[in-house]
This record gives sequence, C-alpha cells and structure tokens, in this order.
Amino acid sequence: MNPLLKPFLPVSFAIVLAGCMAPVTHEPANLSTLKREVDRYAGSGRYEADLAAVSRAAQKWISRRARQGGGNLAVVLDIDETVLSNLEHMRENDWGYHPGRWDAWMKQADAPALDPVRGIYQCARKHDVAVFFITGRSESVRSATVRNLKAAGMGDYGGLILRADGSGRSAAVIKAEQRRRLSERGFTIIASIGDQQSDLDGGYAERVFKLPNPFYLIH
Repeated sequence: MNPLLKPFLPVSFAIVLAGCMAPVTHEPANLSTLKREVDRYAGSGRYEADLAAVSRAAQKWISRRARQGGGNLAVVLDIDETVLSNLEHMRENDWGYHPGRWDAWMKQADAPALDPVRGIYQCARKHDVAVFFITGRSESVRSATVRNLKAAGMGDYGGLILRADGSGRSAAVIKAEQRRRLSERGFTIIASIGDQQSDLDGGYAERVFKLPNPFYLIH
C-alpha cells in the first residue's frame, strides 16, 4: 500500500459511515399501525376489562355514598362511548369521522349498550339516585337518542341534556355549565362519568370516573 494514502484512510471511512447513517427525523407512529393497535385493543377483551374496572369503582362509590344520604343525589353520565357503543360505526368508517354518516348512525338508534357501564346506571337507580345524561349530541337527534336509551334499558332518567344545534362552544364548558345548573336546582352530583376528560372537567361533582377511549378526542 502506498504509505502516502494511510493518513486518508480514517477520513474516508468516516465519510462512508456517515453516508450509511439515516438522518434523525420526528416521524410519529404510522397511522395504519395505530389503527391496528386500537382495533386489537377493542376486540381483545382488554377494552371491556378496563371499562369494567372503572365501572366497579364507580358502583362501589355510588352505593356507599347513597347510603350516607343527604339531599337530592344524582349521577351524571355521558352517552357515546360511555353508556352506548359506536364501535361498529367507527370500524365501518376506518376510525374516521364523517358528519353525515355519524348523524345517520345516531338516527338509527341501534347503538348497543356498554354493559359494564350500564351497571353504573342500574346501580344508581337501585339506590334511588337520579340519573342525568349530559351529551355532546345535538338537539336534532333527541328523539333518536331517547329511543336508543330506552332500547338499551336506560330509559328511566331525570333528564337528557343535549347540545344546542349549531353550538360551537367546547364540550368541557357546556358540560360544566349544565352540572352547575343541576347543582343550582338542588341536586348533589355524587359522580360524573365519561370517556373524555372534557366530560369531567369544570367541577360540580364529588367524584369523577374516566372511562377508556382510544378512538377519538373531544375538547
């Protein structure tokens, strides 16, 4: 080997090595991969197991708190992915949101009950605790929602509070305001249950219980 080339070997090797190294990027997890993970979670039994764990904790609290008494006790429940499941609709739409298809799905009034969470409703009524549904659904689907809740065995409630048609206000603000109004009417909300943090933020509930929902996020 030509001795004059020796000093250049380390430099040449470093250039080749640098050329083989992939650049650092900030690419998130692939959307298709994440959809498959969500689908596996929903279909593996883990989703229902997580719902059941939260439901047991909520029922235990409601039973204990109801025995203590004290005023007009109430429980607030969200609807979608709380007491009713839209899993079939979401899968059919590849986990996407299409407003027209979503409205048509709600109007069918066929969403099945989430059994573990229906247990919370049943527990509240067993202890003569009033149930109020506060949902992001709009007034345009009130009649369909009434039918769906009744068909799912949850037709006995103190009130069904829906979003005004065309309202652009955030779910967190609307739901906190509605809980405040219930409190001003003399109800003591002992538990608020929902699948979104926005279902629970804003106070006016003694305890909150967050259900799992990896499918969508509402602020």
